[in-house]
Amino acid sequence: MKKFTSVTEAFKWWLTEMYPNLPPDVKKGKLTTAWRDFTYNQGISEKRMKSILEEFGKIEVKTEVLFTPD
Repeated sequence: MKKFTSVTEAFKWWLTEMYPNLPPDVKKGKLTTAWRDFTYNQGISEKRMKSILEEFGKIEVKTEVLFTPD
């Protein structure tokens, strides 16, 4: 298990650590498009990043809000 502070951070890690090791036939299509969109800042939604991450493992996103009144 790895912990990240955001979906974007997790996706960036996946692109640098896991994506390069995938077989060429798996990298085709939407994964290549997602890699290009992320790498060249062409826009990729958090929903699309989560969808891709879910194909290769379990992803759990938790939001934590801390409020301390004065």
